[in-house]
Amino acid sequence: MTLQERAERSAAAMWSTDVTSQSLELVLVSIAPGQARMTMTVRPDHLNGHGICHGGYIFTLADTAFAYACNSHNKLVVAQENTITYLSPGKKGEVLTALAQEVHLAGRSGVYDVTVTGEDGRKVALFRGLSRQISGEHFKEDNT
Repeated sequence: MTLQERAERSAAAMWSTDVTSQSLELVLVSIAPGQARMTMTVRPDHLNGHGICHGGYIFTLADTAFAYACNSHNKLVVAQENTITYLSPGKKGEVLTALAQEVHLAGRSGVYDVTVTGEDGRKVALFRGLSRQISGEHFKEDNT
């Protein structure tokens, strides 16, 4: 099995039970070993009292891209710590894109950076996630 096939199978296994992402209509655009690209259209129910995308939804998009990137190696991985910096608002109807990339992976710990951008290419948020591998895998691999 190639690393790309492992990433795709891991993502499919996660997506099959990812009720949150499905209910928010997040889209997994691409997956690769240590990398994931997700999109979310800012819906009217995502807007806060200022008429812009609520930061919690932007965080959820970034956190989800992070989750798919760090779980792409067929190991069960959870978030250990996350931080986000908001740079510009998400607008109603706009498609936001989160690109998560593995920065470092050693043993059971990883570091991932996620950049959230708007349709015009501007940076909406910068997110850093620290991951921790737990026991288990997404699917049984045939190691013969």
